[in-house]
Amino acid sequence: MSNPKFEDKLRILLVEDHPFQLRATQYLLESYGFTQLTTSDSAQDALQQMLAAVRPFDILLCDQCLPDLPGLDLVRFASHRGMIKQAILLSSLTRTELDGLEKTANAHGLPLLGYLIKPLKQF
Repeated sequence: MSNPKFEDKLRILLVEDHPFQLRATQYLLESYGFTQLTTSDSAQDALQQMLAAVRPFDILLCDQCLPDLPGLDLVRFASHRGMIKQAILLSSLTRTELDGLEKTANAHGLPLLGYLIKPLKQF
């Protein structure tokens, strides 16, 4: 019996409201071997996915500019309730704006690993 790869074990919740960005990011993650990938197109749907999950997601990969809730607020809500272990923001905001969000997250003890600037080309 072979050991599963790290990518096979990592549970990721991807939240992106733009259909093309959602599919492109999903494809990119799958091309890197991530197989336990759940997708959502809104913060509300993501919350439902997290509530229904048997255990916390390892990574919340979330767009910062969701129409129903800013990504960092979703990270805060989910982490305070034990629904996620870590988070990464996706955004087309400027690096300065994203650095500010990262500092805010760190100041509040949120499990934000960092951010990725859209459009994504590769990780």
